[in-house]
Amino acid sequence: MVKLTKKCGRPEDDREVFGLTVTFEERQKHKFRTRLDNGREAAVTLSRGECLRPGDILASEDGMLVEVRAAAERLSLVRCRDAGQLARLCYQLGRLCHPVQIDGLRVSYPEAPAVDVMVRGLGCDILAVTSAFDPECLAGDGL
Repeated sequence: MVKLTKKCGRPEDDREVFGLTVTFEERQKHKFRTRLDNGREAAVTLSRGECLRPGDILASEDGMLVEVRAAAERLSLVRCRDAGQLARLCYQLGRLCHPVQIDGLRVSYPEAPAVDVMVRGLGCDILAVTSAFDPECLAGDGL
């Protein structure tokens, strides 16, 4: 089993970098067991409070490098008509502490039927999609 214990930068040499595709929920944990994209078992053990973002590079105790990738997940996608609708939608989702990924006037969030009802109540149309999810960071991340 590969033990991934620290984040590091992208290598400047030609070392092979393996892949680790995980969901948003898994990326929020500082300790978990998983399998690399090549099927090899791995244990991720980071400092408490540290979470993973797509593109992060993890190093094992023996120097193996692994790039974090976002897994495809079931999401609700909203295309807002204008900035006002976008602001109202994000405000309400933020009040629920619901993670969101914002791209221009588009907002996606993990599929949740109760949340979809509230979003439709704001006059928004929802499209169910399966895609990688990389939401906005928490306000205190990196401070």
